[in-house]
Amino acid sequence: MSIAYAILVSLSDCPKSGYDLAKAFDGSVGFFWQATHQQIYRELTKLESQNWIAAEAIEQSGRPNKKLFSLTDLGQTRLKEWISQPCQPEASKDELMVKVFAGYLVAPEVLVKEITRQRQLHAERLAVYQEIDRQMCEGNLNCTDIQVKYAYLTLRRGIRFEQDWIEWCDESIDMLA
Repeated sequence: MSIAYAILVSLSDCPKSGYDLAKAFDGSVGFFWQATHQQIYRELTKLESQNWIAAEAIEQSGRPNKKLFSLTDLGQTRLKEWISQPCQPEASKDELMVKVFAGYLVAPEVLVKEITRQRQLHAERLAVYQEIDRQMCEGNLNCTDIQVKYAYLTLRRGIRFEQDWIEWCDESIDMLA
């Protein structure tokens, strides 16, 4: 998947500035697709030149003007076509897994320390997801808004991913101890 589609998805519900998109990548979309601010702005230029998005200049007093980007009809068509295409499971690039695979080369404590640190990071991310889950479910569990249902499905996947990581960390620490 290219960053272009992640941007189109982020613009699908409402127009956003480049700054708003960067914040979205730091939050909701960023939980499963990473992009730097530089990558986002570079891709916005490409998408605008392809007529997949349009920019509206917004004047601001005392601040530089900003661009508000929105999907064009062509962009929405391309996004729908992309969503309709089958996708392959993504190959994982995980530095920790490479280190664990060669872990026999160092004392077990070396990797136990790192796995323990990773466990803490995944527990923190799980707590963030669970808080989002709590907030969503309080008002939206029986919600008929289709957009909320799809967002909830991605949230549930994130929760299960983090829970599995924590379980694997616990199993690994026990085995190496």
